[in-house]
Amino acid sequence: MKSLPYLRSALAGLLFVSGVARADSLKIAYSDWPGWVAWEIAIQKGWFKEEGVDVKFEWFDYVPSMDAYVAGKVDAVCMTNGDALVTGATGKPSVGIILNDFSNGNDMIVAAPGIESMKDLKGKKVGLEEGFVSHLLLLTGMKEAGLLPEDVSIVNTPTNETPQVLASKAVDAISAWQPNSGQALKVLPGSKPLFTSADAPGIIYDLLYVSPESLEKNKAEWSKVVKVWYRIADYIRDEENLDEVLKILSSRVKISPEEYEPFLKGTYILTLDEALKRWEKGEGMVSVYGSSKLVDDFNLKFEVYEKSQDPSKYLDPSLTKALAAEQSE
Repeated sequence: MKSLPYLRSALAGLLFVSGVARADSLKIAYSDWPGWVAWEIAIQKGWFKEEGVDVKFEWFDYVPSMDAYVAGKVDAVCMTNGDALVTGATGKPSVGIILNDFSNGNDMIVAAPGIESMKDLKGKKVGLEEGFVSHLLLLTGMKEAGLLPEDVSIVNTPTNETPQVLASKAVDAISAWQPNSGQALKVLPGSKPLFTSADAPGIIYDLLYVSPESLEKNKAEWSKVVKVWYRIADYIRDEENLDEVLKILSSRVKISPEEYEPFLKGTYILTLDEALKRWEKGEGMVSVYGSSKLVDDFNLKFEVYEKSQDPSKYLDPSLTKALAAEQSE
């Protein structure tokens, strides 16, 4: 994911290009995060055709997927709630219509042997990408442990280099998301996760964001996409389907189902009822609105952008609520 991620990757070089890509199909950019790779289930099973909606999914690395959206090459993109704020502040606004999941352990603070708790990080060096979701995760874990930001020394490190930096002992701990966090645990025997996104559920939400123009012109079609998504969510959450789900998802990223299983477990796919609760406005991470406000505060503090972004302008639960009402009749 993921990738706060949320600021999962840098958003350098975004250029605003007006307009939105339109063709016969709705074009959606997706990338390597379990809650988005999950779209493969509907793609391979033909569920969009069954629902009567023409959708074309285009596979990208995460940052290029956002670049494609900003450039108007696609109608929608899979992003974290934090990255949507950055994309809107620096390039092109979007509206989240589907709350796919939240990170549930894939994002980790991994420490070298001998460091047993977050409190033990006091006076230590931590490798992470400053101003990104891994930084937010560290600060959240430190706060819960009664530590202040100045109690550790941050070593600014590209996320994909964090495993090597930890193994070299240049730092005492790192903050990263899968697969980097998992690689860190493998390359340094005895290392352990001290704090993960499972300890702060809702710190990172993953959504489908649509351009305002496309949403206005194609609301009926996007409603069908929402309906298909919750068919996917129900399918994934049925344990009887686990083997097939892992086979489909792992084939998209070309690893074995066994290797992929921890990634899926570290991602909490939301059912329709669960998503409705997370769509309720409120403070704190249990609400996607509250989570996005926390990320906005973080982004301003670390000068990711200059002007506060209103989360409510980036979130629209109406299609999800309409589906729930339809199914309750």
